[in-house]
Amino acid sequence: MIISASRRTDIPAFYSRWLGNRLREGFVLVKNPRNPRQVRRISLAPEDVDGIVLWTKNPAPMLPMLSALEPYAYYFQFTLTPYGTDVEPGLPDKDSVMISVFQELSDRVGKERVVWRYDPIFFGDVQTPQWHLERFHELAARLSGYTEECVISFLDYYRNTERQMRGLGVRELPPEEKAAFLRKLARAAASYGLSLKACAEAPALGALGIGASSCIDAARLERISGYPQRPGSRPVPDVRDRNQRPFCGCAASVDVGAYNTCAHGCRYCYANYNPALIKGNQDRHDPEGELL
Repeated sequence: MIISASRRTDIPAFYSRWLGNRLREGFVLVKNPRNPRQVRRISLAPEDVDGIVLWTKNPAPMLPMLSALEPYAYYFQFTLTPYGTDVEPGLPDKDSVMISVFQELSDRVGKERVVWRYDPIFFGDVQTPQWHLERFHELAARLSGYTEECVISFLDYYRNTERQMRGLGVRELPPEEKAAFLRKLARAAASYGLSLKACAEAPALGALGIGASSCIDAARLERISGYPQRPGSRPVPDVRDRNQRPFCGCAASVDVGAYNTCAHGCRYCYANYNPALIKGNQDRHDPEGELL
């Protein structure tokens, strides 16, 4: 199986010590988010895990603990956007801090293990198509050579995200303007040697030079593990995850995170919507515990 750590929260940013302990212990307990009384024990023994995908906006707390990941094939989905504290209030400054963190992580684990996520993209009073193109060029110029791939997606509206995004002047682009924007973005990525892919977007984007992303990517995990060249390596199951959105290309995985546990406070977030609950969950967190 593949471990997703995690679509529900930022484990590297807030719970890296806990994850390191769970990897050393060889198992983790996970509550069913729809039925918290249902708890599942997940083996984290290297012989049972085909790979680990770590989702994060700030892996800096995990940098001293990368050795815990060495028995596994793994890679990071690293979200790095140009949004400021009006959109992502809990993150350090991108220009002076987070770009350097991205570069350091890549230097330590290899660029094939760090996928850059420029998502979600939304258009607002400040965040015009031209603003995005200029910011994308600035980021890509500094990340080129530290990653192979950039994944984009557009903001999906859930009940809580629509409420949280009020005041930013969010609007939809007409289809022809959106297509023109994406063509320019694809050309920009190519100019920096980056493969541009889209997460859970319509396959028609292929005509604009944008491939379909598999964020939980069995082929990438196989490549990282050395299969089939390395003795003892094995193929990674590539069964589509039917629990995700219709255009999602992810392989099936087991998520070990929990909702309402991330303190970044991003206004577009679908996984965290109750600040009091987030604070309470963080207060209850035990790095030595079996449950997050």
